[in-house]
Amino acid sequence: MWHEIRAVLFDKDGTLFGFEASWGAWTAGMIDELSEGAADRAAALAAAVRYDLATRRFAPDSPVIAATPGEVAARLLPLLPGQDATTLTARLDRLAAAAPMIEAVPLAPLMSGLRRRGLRLGVATNDGAAAAAAHLAAAGLSDSFDFVAGYDSGFGAKPGPGMLLAFAERIGLAPGTVAMIGDSTHDLAAGRAAGMRTVGVLTGPARADDLAPLADRILPDIGHLPRLLDGDA
Repeated sequence: MWHEIRAVLFDKDGTLFGFEASWGAWTAGMIDELSEGAADRAAALAAAVRYDLATRRFAPDSPVIAATPGEVAARLLPLLPGQDATTLTARLDRLAAAAPMIEAVPLAPLMSGLRRRGLRLGVATNDGAAAAAAHLAAAGLSDSFDFVAGYDSGFGAKPGPGMLLAFAERIGLAPGTVAMIGDSTHDLAAGRAAGMRTVGVLTGPARADDLAPLADRILPDIGHLPRLLDGDA
């Protein structure tokens, strides 16, 4: 089955980049900025996105994990009088683009190795396209992917299959020859809906038991992907 894979589509947060390491401190900073130093408001904002300010960790059902910035903004908006959804979403997009990403594994050699195999590579994220481009550029990966799409690229957001099908169409391959790699049920549900092979990774908040019903295979991280494609994992 895995030797038939001709392309790999990656989620970004929790897959290419470790989730807690990348977004834990950023979320604390975002809450501090939005709360303008008011401790009670900061606590309410943290509760709205299911984030623990003391431990800087996310609850498994935090919308920050897999939702779009617009969906996160909708959770925060009732606590921010005078803000509107469009402005707040744009603000979150701008803040996200500046977030320092921590690679889940050394990405440049991994992507180079996958490309040497003749694989086509892409990224499909519920983050904004501009933020995704900024994060990939900061990691030196701007030229590593044939396709990068965010929730605002015109294909819809995961768990819908729009971004995934757009990738397959862009590279001219049948969805069944593409592997969708992700750390959340949103990623894997999108992969199933698109007719792709699905691989879960454990570099996000989800546990193996959460991903198992939607995953054809579960790996500790994407560094194990070459072995899987060789039939050894």
